Amino acid sequence: MAEADLSSPSLADDLFFVMHDSVTGRARVHPRLASLGLAGAVLGELMLADRVTIDLDSGQDRTYATVHDATGDPLTQSVLDHVIAEPQHPVITWLLFFARTIYADITARMIAANLLNPPVRHLLKQQPAVPVDPNTAAWPLARLNLAVQRRQPPALRDCVLYGLFAATRGAQRALWEHDHAFVAATIAMLPPPLQRLIVQTEVAVGEAVISRR
Repeated sequence: MAEADLSSPSLADDLFFVMHDSVTGRARVHPRLASLGLAGAVLGELMLADRVTIDLDSGQDRTYATVHDATGDPLTQSVLDHVIAEPQHPVITWLLFFARTIYADITARMIAANLLNPPVRHLLKQQPAVPVDPNTAAWPLARLNLAVQRRQPPALRDCVLYGLFAATRGAQRALWEHDHAFVAATIAMLPPPLQRLIVQTEVAVGEAVISRR
């Protein structure tokens, strides 16, 4: 499965970009749902790099470390260390746990990588972090739009990106065309562990939406 390493730009960086306007940095997805999606994306980064996997155990999807080597990235290393230390937790527990701080963590990582400008306070209100290069920020969403328009499933990492974006309920707002059948077909092409990650992210998002009502 190792189609991606843990260098930047990462799956989580790309998901952050598609969930925000490429010029203004304004969010397209509610922060709570975005955080759950980003938590799924960081787990997805580790899965694409063959560091962790998801398997069904006692009726629950659980995350297991497959490689204990250092990731070279503080954020993914922290996530991996948690999974190694407590493998008994189901995926949805990890999503909820990492979602508490992941938005700020991803933002800080992207600022350090010169992908985002630091947020600034203007007239007593803090403005969002703005992409350093709008073209770079727009490219992940453009890839997804082209895939949908051409009905050509994207590369493996973008299949995960597409599935996670749809799970956060952002796809119907940001894509030129949101085709549920194409989403399902795209996710079905993924290896089962990545399919389970997207399903559990969608479940977590659904529960978060219900709890807000």
